Amino acid sequence: MRPKLIVSGAAGRMGRRILSLSIDAGKFDIIAAIEGKGHSDIGKDAGLLAGASPIDVKLDSVYPADADVVIDFSQPQAMEDTLNYCLTNSAALVLGTTGLSDEQQMQLKNAGEKIPILYATNMSVGMNVMFALAGKVASMLGTDYDIEIVEQHHRFKKDSPSGTALTLAENICDATGKKFPDCLVHGRNGKEVLRKKGEIGMHAVRAGDITGVHSVMFGTLGETLTLNHTASSRDTFAQGALRAAEWLIGKRPGLYSMADCLGLS
Repeated sequence: MRPKLIVSGAAGRMGRRILSLSIDAGKFDIIAAIEGKGHSDIGKDAGLLAGASPIDVKLDSVYPADADVVIDFSQPQAMEDTLNYCLTNSAALVLGTTGLSDEQQMQLKNAGEKIPILYATNMSVGMNVMFALAGKVASMLGTDYDIEIVEQHHRFKKDSPSGTALTLAENICDATGKKFPDCLVHGRNGKEVLRKKGEIGMHAVRAGDITGVHSVMFGTLGETLTLNHTASSRDTFAQGALRAAEWLIGKRPGLYSMADCLGLS
């Protein structure tokens, strides 16, 4: 019997790809596709909305009972409804929504004591390898190397810097003893903006239809080393989310990461 899956944020760019790839893979029984009340696509077949075959599941704003796992790539303001549903129904949660507040982060941590939750700012397998590498490289190079993070996304992205860029910075800080987020400098403007020792520069680009490009530059006098990840399709994130959902079902309560799922931690 296939696990029962709900996709929240199902009409968004990521939600549609998760639905489509899930339909193709045939590993889950999709029992609901959720969007906010009043969404213009409510009532449409979720399969057709995702560019796949009809699946006889209509886009809705009401959660059904008895899901095994929920994948949520919606908006921060929708997170509480999803979390409350998972807690009430003892469903696992894969959350890829970025831009969460400190309070929401604490809500996730508390909910992780009751249900299994996998939260990741980026579910790409390659990006999670880069998360692991960034801290190690920073630690190996030492304090003589300046660190700059540049992230690029499409013109429609609402939050800045990206959750992925912040995770890169946080991993670097954890590995080097820097204080996060106090050491971050977001862009530079003015006549006296010489870099200070120990800071991490953070820069955001918003243009066109860029899916996602993240670079971490380590530079000293004489050389520069750059780690770079380019996502050419949202499918890499959607595949990672489905892999995470399959892994998470049946796990003990806890707040997990993609590093746990991929065996990188």
